[in-house]
Formats: sequence, structure tokens, C-alpha cells
Amino acid sequence: MTSSAIPEQPLGFARGAPMRNRLALAPLTNLQSEEDGTLSDNEFAWLAKRAIGGFAMVMTCAATVHPLGKGFPRQLGIHADRHILRLERLASALRSAGALSAIQLQHSGARAPYHLIAEQPVGAVDDPERGVRGLSTAEVEQAVEDFVQAGIRAEKAGFDGVEVHGAHGYLPCQFLDVTRNSRTDRYGGSAEGRARMLIEMVTGLRARTRPDFQIGVRLSPERYGVDLGEMRGLTERLMRSGLVEYVDISCWDTFKIPEDPTYKGRALMDWFTDLDRHTTRLGVAGKLTTAGNVLECLRRGADFVLVGRGAILHHDFPRRIAEDTNFRSVDLPVSRFHLAREGLGKEFIDYLATWKGFVAEGQDQG
Repeated sequence: MTSSAIPEQPLGFARGAPMRNRLALAPLTNLQSEEDGTLSDNEFAWLAKRAIGGFAMVMTCAATVHPLGKGFPRQLGIHADRHILRLERLASALRSAGALSAIQLQHSGARAPYHLIAEQPVGAVDDPERGVRGLSTAEVEQAVEDFVQAGIRAEKAGFDGVEVHGAHGYLPCQFLDVTRNSRTDRYGGSAEGRARMLIEMVTGLRARTRPDFQIGVRLSPERYGVDLGEMRGLTERLMRSGLVEYVDISCWDTFKIPEDPTYKGRALMDWFTDLDRHTTRLGVAGKLTTAGNVLECLRRGADFVLVGRGAILHHDFPRRIAEDTNFRSVDLPVSRFHLAREGLGKEFIDYLATWKGFVAEGQDQG
């Protein structure tokens, strides 16, 4: 099979149904949910359109597992049973369109803004300068349970699986932070201790969901105080464990050279494609907007790619690159009309307008 056909290959997992191709919708903050976290019609439309457009897995934005973990206004929620009904509609629509469905489970921890949670933020450790209170051991155990309960709700709603958000400086990542995690209980003190919360989350999810429920983990390979070598070790541990179907490495820029001078000489994603995956799949994400980007990731050894900006700009990005190996996403900035035509609601477009150079204001069409 030629390299141009690689994105069209199905991808099987150790559990559950396969992906029909190698492209997944990345979990994208979009600020389109109702104020209480309930899935809105606009968010439903945005996600369903990507399944119709050919994405093999459609993942929601980060969904809160506890009210104290809310990090954005109008953020999707899965911390209460009232969220299940609307999510059932989404899971059904994604399945009907031929896509796997996944909910990303998230807790902002110390990054939760006070004005959204109206309480003191909590994190891995006390941080008086930021007004953050460190969780007790019992509270860490409860946070693990919050993630597990959210996964059980996703299963009840009919989703194929969940992804634990262990990246981008959110709560599990705050425990992985080698520069800040000074805990002296079993959730700190070593690489094993720092990873314990995350491992307990996936262990609990595996034990308490159905056998074919798919579990993934998103990790940051650098930034946020994490150590690249330690993240390589954690990724290998997860792949070896048999607990997860995939690990999603969020590179921000997939082909960049690592910031850590110890790991110069190879692109960031290459430090993960060389790991022994056992039965676990590896996904990568970061600035993938062209067919060439996608093909290069797969050529370098990723099992699948998670597409963010390309999916915002083109709901049918997978079909476009299947038809044209030279396809490039439309140039930025784009008009509000273009984004609305691609299925984005006003709140999402307003949010993208805060990204430098993304939205061309004053243009009504094109």
C-alpha cells in the first residue's frame, strides 16, 4: 500500500471497535455548552459534522469531572447524571455517522479560575501565591473516583470510550510536575509517586467499565514542569500495562525539536514512536493542517493523528486529504462566515477570534 493510502487504513485496538481511518478529531475547547455543562445544540452540531466529514474518532472537548475543576466558561460537563441525556444523543449520532466516540475527562485543578468555581482552587500542592490549596491524600483518592465516575457516565451515555486528560498543566499533570510536586505521601517523591494518580485513574476505569470500553490518556511531553525522559517512561509503562488502548501525545508542534538539550537532534514525536507499544496505539497531535503533515506523522510511526486546527477549518478534512495528498487547509485568517459554514457556533467563533490571526473580522463571506 502506498504512503498516500495510509490515512485510509482502518486501525484496530485491543478493545472495542476499530477506527475506519487514521484521523481523529482532537479535543478542542469551544465554549459552546450550556452554563451548567449540558451539551448544547451548537456543540452537538460541531461534533456531529466532523463525524459526517470522515473523522474516524470524534472526541469532545475537555469535560469537567467535578465542579471545582471547571476551567472555561460554558465548558462541557460530565460530573453529574443530568449531563447523560444530551450526551446519549451525541453518542448515537457519532455512531450513526461511522465514527468512534470519546469524551475527554478533565479537572483543571490549580488552573481553575476563581470566578468560575467561586471557591479556592485545589492542586497537587499548596501555592499561596496563586491562592491554591493542596489536596489531602483522601481528596486525591476522591479525585481519582471523580474521574472513574465520569467514565461510568460516559459508558452509560453510549460512548465508545474516554480519554483521561493528563496534559497541559491540568490536575493529573500537576502531579507529574517535577518542579512543583513536593508531596511526601504516595502521590509524590518519585516518578512512580507522581504518576500514581494517573495510573489509579486508568486502573479504576478499566475495572469498572465494560470489557470493550476504550480508555486513552493524553500526555504533554514537555512544558508544565514535566520531564521528557519521565514522560517517555510513563508512556512506556502505560503501553505495557494493558490498561489503555491508546496514548495521545500532545506536542503543540509535532515536528519541533525538544526544549530539553538532552533530547536535541530528533523531533519531539520521534521520542515516542520508538517505544515498544505492546498492544497500545500511539496518537500524536500538534499543528497538523495539511495532508503532508498527516502523512509525515504516519510515516514516522504514529498509529493515528489527532487533528485540531485542520478540523476547525474543514469539517471534512479526512476526505479532502484522501482525495488530494497535496491538500492544505485554507489560509488564515478566515471569515466568520467560513467558520459558521463549517458548523461552528457563535461562542466558538468568538473564542477563535481571541487567537491572533485566526479570524478575519469585517468579512461577511468567503
